[in-house]
Amino acid sequence: MRNLAAVHPVILGGDAGAYSLARAFHEGYGVRSTVVSIRPTPNVAHSSIIRNVVEPRLDDPAVMVELIRRIAATAPGPVIALTCVDWYVRALAEHRAQLEDVAVVPYPSVELLDRVMDKQRFSELCQELDVPHPRTAVRDGGEPVGDLDLSFPVIAKPGDNTAWHQVSFPGKAKVHLVRDPAELAELLRAAGDAGYRRPMIIQEYVPGDDSQMRIMTTYSDREGAVRMAWGGRVLLEEHTPGTLGNPAAILTGRLSQVEDDARRLVEYLGWTGFANFDVKMDPRTGVGHFFELNPRTGRSNYYLTASGLNPAAYWMGDFLTGSWPNAAEPLEVLYRIVPGFLLDKYVNDESVRAAVRRAPVVHPLKYRRDLSPRRDAWVRIAELNQVRKFAQYHPLQEPGGMSGVGDPLPSSDRGVA
Repeated sequence: MRNLAAVHPVILGGDAGAYSLARAFHEGYGVRSTVVSIRPTPNVAHSSIIRNVVEPRLDDPAVMVELIRRIAATAPGPVIALTCVDWYVRALAEHRAQLEDVAVVPYPSVELLDRVMDKQRFSELCQELDVPHPRTAVRDGGEPVGDLDLSFPVIAKPGDNTAWHQVSFPGKAKVHLVRDPAELAELLRAAGDAGYRRPMIIQEYVPGDDSQMRIMTTYSDREGAVRMAWGGRVLLEEHTPGTLGNPAAILTGRLSQVEDDARRLVEYLGWTGFANFDVKMDPRTGVGHFFELNPRTGRSNYYLTASGLNPAAYWMGDFLTGSWPNAAEPLEVLYRIVPGFLLDKYVNDESVRAAVRRAPVVHPLKYRRDLSPRRDAWVRIAELNQVRKFAQYHPLQEPGGMSGVGDPLPSSDRGVA
């Protein structure tokens, strides 16, 4: 690989996912990234591996394009524009022609994005390919519930994340668990009154708690060949309204059925780049049901880097060096942003607890090459603050919730000699 230490990532968004991407490039290539955020965020403040640019108008595509071009004009090397946020993925794809002379934009075409970011079309795609998927209905914001051939409770979520991002109303969340038709009617009314008249995806609830969730990420090169697929068992999810569904702890490992179905989806689509899947295992059948395809690395993307699958290396190989990472078996690690004692409280299955105790622990924000007293203090306080958040928002896991779901743990991870 030729020396591209001067490659310059420009990362849109200021969450832990943005920091994790900057960390990936620093670990792999020793470079600092520019992270552009609407407001200063503790995730990137006081970091020695990041230059944080605050632009309150970043959601305006014209401002985004002008800012990236301005950064590229003085960058030390090739610029690659990245994000972990859906609406920035779409904005980058839509304005690729205005950026590609100064920056790599490693996201699929707008037409391909539309096929997966529209959750109704994704549901139809799963049905076409016989990929397990919850029974689904669609209603627009502001529309009556009408006849709904689904069993309650149901999950209701926006079909257009970009439009959802632009509205606000009391009780708004990323995902809503709706217990009866009256509650669904009120949600549709509130969304419509706030200006969201786009589709709401309504799906039958797959039973089980956080322990039934799985994560899977793939990378497809520019020819559509799958170069990487790796996932894990989600042990805990965040439950605050703004972060609902984000993994708080992941035990990485092989997930045969989930990986096979993910590969079928991206290969059929002719997908390019990263795809991140949310999947829930039905405890009655042991089958993983796909909820959505996110057209990017997820907020918890550091689980890939820690497993030996640095996302930066895939972008570099595909767009800048032509040299791909080796195909070594990924490492099994415990990714977590919560104190370890919370896992003891919320994870009940003893075989999983044994695997948790054996796995190397990684935290996306704890980076020994990016230490400062102020940053270190904030990271520690943020981790401890999860205790309060879980006490306020998180239901206790169901006893034995992880038993008999997904691939069996190796005997060594079961605590068997």
